[in-house]
Amino acid sequence: MKRNTRHSKAEVHPKPQSSRSRPAQSRAADLDRLIHEPIRLGIVSALAVNETMTFNELKELLKTTDGNLSVHARKLEEAQYVGCEKYFEGRLPKTEYRLTSAGRKALETYLDHMEALIRATRES
Repeated sequence: MKRNTRHSKAEVHPKPQSSRSRPAQSRAADLDRLIHEPIRLGIVSALAVNETMTFNELKELLKTTDGNLSVHARKLEEAQYVGCEKYFEGRLPKTEYRLTSAGRKALETYLDHMEALIRATRES
């Protein structure tokens, strides 16, 4: 009894490319989406150059609403990129943020990635 078999060409798997040889579009997909969002990038960037910032300072700097800042700050907290301390100053509640070591590392990685994308784009 003859079996019906198909002979297909051997699958060719391309060699993984180094990040330098991969197209810029492909490398762009590797960006940390958590930091890449503009408000969150603003938060981590501001905290990278300021030891701490209050909620109101960040809100004023980023020109955003309470709700928008709260949502984005919470996402960064959940990722442990920022730390949050809530306290009272007299009778006024204060919320203060700081960049964690994981957040600083994530920002450095993000910036390195963006610099590589910029170089690749300029070279092409």
